[in-house]
Amino acid sequence: MNQREIEEIRKEYPFLSDRSNRKIIYFDNAATTQKPQCVIDAMKQYYEFENANPHRGAHYLGMRATEVYEGARQKVAEFISAKSSDEIIFVRNTTEGLNLIAYSYALQTLKEGDEILISIMEHHSNLVPWQNVAQKTGATLHYIYLDEHFDFNLDEFEEKLNENTKIVSVTGASNTVATMPDISTIVEKAKEVGAITIIDGAQLVPHQKIDVEALDCDFLAFSGHKMYGPMGIGVLYAKKQLLEHMTPFLYGGDMIEYVYEQSTTFAPVPSKFEAGTQNVGGAVGLSAAIDYINRIGINNIASYERELSEYASSKMQQLEFITTYVSSRTHRSPLISFNIQDVHPHDVSTILDTDGIAIRTGHHCTMPLHRYLKLNATCRASFSIYNTKEEIDYFVQKLHEVRKVMGYES
Repeated sequence: MNQREIEEIRKEYPFLSDRSNRKIIYFDNAATTQKPQCVIDAMKQYYEFENANPHRGAHYLGMRATEVYEGARQKVAEFISAKSSDEIIFVRNTTEGLNLIAYSYALQTLKEGDEILISIMEHHSNLVPWQNVAQKTGATLHYIYLDEHFDFNLDEFEEKLNENTKIVSVTGASNTVATMPDISTIVEKAKEVGAITIIDGAQLVPHQKIDVEALDCDFLAFSGHKMYGPMGIGVLYAKKQLLEHMTPFLYGGDMIEYVYEQSTTFAPVPSKFEAGTQNVGGAVGLSAAIDYINRIGINNIASYERELSEYASSKMQQLEFITTYVSSRTHRSPLISFNIQDVHPHDVSTILDTDGIAIRTGHHCTMPLHRYLKLNATCRASFSIYNTKEEIDYFVQKLHEVRKVMGYES
């Protein structure tokens, strides 16, 4: 994408308008992206003129709320190439989607002697639920570690995969070392032993076109707020035949068919997994975010983000006091984890913030990965469509100043 196109894109983001005379360079996009005006406007339109409870009222507003809610579900299905919108469950976020799988599928099917395979780079949301499942069912949790390039070790994966492996749950893109595993091969190999495959798509779906039918994964979870949509809305994709045999995660209104004094029958999927009043405004915002991504083009977004990431990486590697922790593959997510020699990551973030630069520091909800890398914490800069090379140049310049502020000559 050329500079003029990026300048036009930047105009769509209210947070970039200089209302407070404070320079803002937002490099924390892996945590959450900023929202374009079209997403804000779509939610405003819904809450001002279309707000009602879907699937309930026979009046105009109730039917309109149902229409926009189910329209959003259909748009999500088309966005990830699902066979049917019945395979789309709205949840709060990726975390809830993964927990739904753990509780409604894994706890009901796994037993002692079964094995779960995940990677060491998983976000806690795709790790802690499996610890819980293993503890409660007697299944064993195994890890796949990284090779010397910070990549998912496929050889180790094939060695550990066996007829006892019932679940393979991996991230599609690491939020810490930027690794994007070969999920097609992982899914293919897992299916050879009959394992269910789960993809944590929180850092994947915003940066790459996903076709769940072609991929043939059983589950995929992702969040709206990491792809220009609002917080509080996420998606769980699941094959319909699996959903039909899974027990509900939550119980209450709208997920029932008939309720008797001592028993209840449940609504068909996807309603069976959407108890209570849903986040319709969030679904509207997510739908608008998908329209926004489609307008720019997911491949255009991915290409530009890759360009930014490679540019930043080349600049940072020239700094002798910087150590980066990132996959060496060109196909990786647009983020760079790093540390400055002799400076704590929290000090780095605090100093950069005084210059209007927002980055993430800490363990990024990947404590086992940090421990594996013998690190307590790292800094992380993550990029999106509204960032620029000029911002990266300013960021790199300020990294020098961090050293000076802390009493070191850079």
